[in-house]
Amino acid sequence: MVAPANVADPAAGVADLSRRLQDGARQLQAQFLGKEEIIRLLFISAVAGEHLVMVGPPGTAKSALLRSFAQVIEARYFDYLLTRFTEPNEIFGPVDIQAFREGSYRRRTEGMLPQAEVIFLDEIFKANSAILNSLLTLLNSRRFTHGNVTMRVPLISMYAASNEVPTDDALSALFDRFLLRVRVDYLDSYHFRGLLQKGIDLEAKGMDPDAEQLRPVITATELLALQRRFGELLDFSEEFLTTFKGLVFQIRSEGIGLSDRRIVKLLKLFAASAVFDGRTRVNDSDLFVLRHVWNTPEQEEILQEVVGPVLDQWYEQHPDQARIGATPTNLADLLEELRIIRETLTGSEVLSDMQLFSQLRNLGDIKAALTRMPDNPTAQRMVGEVDKLLETMFASSRFV
Repeated sequence: MVAPANVADPAAGVADLSRRLQDGARQLQAQFLGKEEIIRLLFISAVAGEHLVMVGPPGTAKSALLRSFAQVIEARYFDYLLTRFTEPNEIFGPVDIQAFREGSYRRRTEGMLPQAEVIFLDEIFKANSAILNSLLTLLNSRRFTHGNVTMRVPLISMYAASNEVPTDDALSALFDRFLLRVRVDYLDSYHFRGLLQKGIDLEAKGMDPDAEQLRPVITATELLALQRRFGELLDFSEEFLTTFKGLVFQIRSEGIGLSDRRIVKLLKLFAASAVFDGRTRVNDSDLFVLRHVWNTPEQEEILQEVVGPVLDQWYEQHPDQARIGATPTNLADLLEELRIIRETLTGSEVLSDMQLFSQLRNLGDIKAALTRMPDNPTAQRMVGEVDKLLETMFASSRFV
């Protein structure tokens, strides 16, 4: 069990809470490569009591990540893969036959979704209307009704996954309840070696019942207690609110729908981001959350263009405040990959056209990752090294 934190006064316990949450994030980052920002968002959504949906192809570790996340926050966990044939009793619990014989209709919810603290529903938008209607009520009010019984659910946050964003208007209300939307894709080429190593480690642990488990850093009880007093952390400066207002109207002017309800709820996520960093007040770095409020994946790039300059300005003015999980890649891994590519290109072995094009793509991936580290002088120096390698390759007669 995790030793309980002092959550009677949230502001007083923020430093300790931050240390523990970041410890949990590091445990997950050690297992899941290239998922730093997603992991940060998982913790932020749990602190704020908001919901998150991941959109991406199968095989990108979405369910494995959520199972591990539920372990580090020591929460009762429920997950299920939904289809249009899934019946309500599969996730909400079977009908209580004894009660039904006595003239009362209710479900046996022990160990099922209504009693879970962290929920992960894969392919959520493929569920039928009977399930979707119940989920909508549960997300809206954290209550579940079966028969004439209405129960309060202990839900911290619901997480969902889908291969694609829903286009059916009937699903828009449910999609709107997931305040955070995160793209999850296959890892880039410079992560390939790390992917294999971490994959081997995870597979080996999965086959060993005595393998070391993830260490819980906080309990669901503590998180729920923090959420009940979260209003004490919703304190924003006029300067921050002015910046937020400007971004909201710029986002709307780009044709990205952002309802008033979601705008208000975003304030909770900003405060949760500050808590994760050990702060009692938000600053402009917390506005990174706005990169994940898109309605279609195509809008993600637009949001980056809108929010990016504000974040860049903040880190230029506060270079000592790089946050946990802000860097999308590991610099050491990038430099090692760049070294291998340089040796490959300058070696005596003759490469085929396919091998050369593969190295070009790898260099492009590395350069894109390095340019996302504007405050790191080593990264910026290595951008120049990548450019030199690209010039050398294009100077070859094989690309003329």
